[in-house]
Amino acid sequence: MTAIPAKGRPSRTRYRVLAMVVLLSAITYLDRVCISVTAPSIMQDLGLSKVQMSFVFSAFTTAYAIFEIPTGWWGDRAGTRIVLTRIVAWWSTFTMLTGAAFNYVSMLSVRFLFGSGEAGAWPMAARTFSRWFPVRERGTAQGIFFMGAHLAGGLTPLLVTALLTRFQWRVLFLMFGSIGFVWAIAWQRWFRNSPREHPAVNAAELAYIEEGVAAAGKAEGRTHWGRLLRNGTVAALCAMYFTQSYGFNFYVTWMPTYLKSARGFSSLTLGILAGLPLTLSVIADLLGGLTTDRLSRRFGLRIGRAAVGGASLGAAGLCMISGTLVGNPVLAAVLIALAAASSNFLLSAAWGTCVDIGGTHAGVVSAAMNTSGQIGGIICPILVGYVVQHFSNWSAPLLLTGCLYLAGALCWLRIDAGRGRILD
Repeated sequence: MTAIPAKGRPSRTRYRVLAMVVLLSAITYLDRVCISVTAPSIMQDLGLSKVQMSFVFSAFTTAYAIFEIPTGWWGDRAGTRIVLTRIVAWWSTFTMLTGAAFNYVSMLSVRFLFGSGEAGAWPMAARTFSRWFPVRERGTAQGIFFMGAHLAGGLTPLLVTALLTRFQWRVLFLMFGSIGFVWAIAWQRWFRNSPREHPAVNAAELAYIEEGVAAAGKAEGRTHWGRLLRNGTVAALCAMYFTQSYGFNFYVTWMPTYLKSARGFSSLTLGILAGLPLTLSVIADLLGGLTTDRLSRRFGLRIGRAAVGGASLGAAGLCMISGTLVGNPVLAAVLIALAAASSNFLLSAAWGTCVDIGGTHAGVVSAAMNTSGQIGGIICPILVGYVVQHFSNWSAPLLLTGCLYLAGALCWLRIDAGRGRILD
């Protein structure tokens, strides 16, 4: 990150905040990806069809979408200390209860409640960065945040595959859910909503942060919902993120089943290739954050965000279409994984744009974009499940994903992160 001007010896508390939020992102993906790998065992034990399992996947995303904006609004007013503590404690409880599901209805209910509790986690992370990091460092901070999430997501298939040889799938959810409670206690005790409130932040670090922070304080007064919904940049962000999240949800739901059923992989190879999309995304996350920060400093926020976003989704679309059509199974898996990494290269630019234009309402703007993404996430598993079960065709839903990525790339032509804050 950019060197700090000499004003005494500055503390580095914001990096500790970043470390805690990165750990949060890792825990979210540990819990999310676990169900995609354990899906065959769950389907067998509970007697679920592919279509029923697709609704289980989407129950989480549906609740996530419903409660995303309300939680973002709450966080803008109450602060991320209390809101993230509640979010993590809630989702950890229902991660553990996933292992107690005994039929289709109970599994649907638990996953819906899981999603309602996790809603708002990422907008709250974005708001935390808006308070603790100057504009020049936010893209990199967001990139490291997503890197932690995708590293955990990439390693989870290998970890879960190994643990399933020793434990039942129900035990795994109990184990993974317990981790979140440790994080929630540590966050509540140590974190503060503002650097000015934290005893570990000295004057030099505070001056550096506040010099480059566009969003300060809590959101005051009412949220201008009409202005938010009519804003062209927000509309384009939402449409773009729908395409990105639609594609991404394939990787965290049906990807392991696709590799096994359509491409014939099994055992260790399956675990490696199922985790490859998120493993490659680790590199893309960091490079995407560094790239959008560098381009923004040189060419301004509009080009710095939009160039990264448009190129990312364009490359993702081409890789996904190529991977679907190629005959070699390994090459197909690698190309599809590269599509995931390319689509995730834009995350720092997208979430950075939300903070750039959101100001003190960064939580609401981030939640609006992410809600649109979750709608894509709801549709993807269900559509794939129906097509595969009724038509025995994996190519059609994957080709659709590639085309959506290309459409999302065009949305960046309308996104202007440099236009200033839209609600303050």
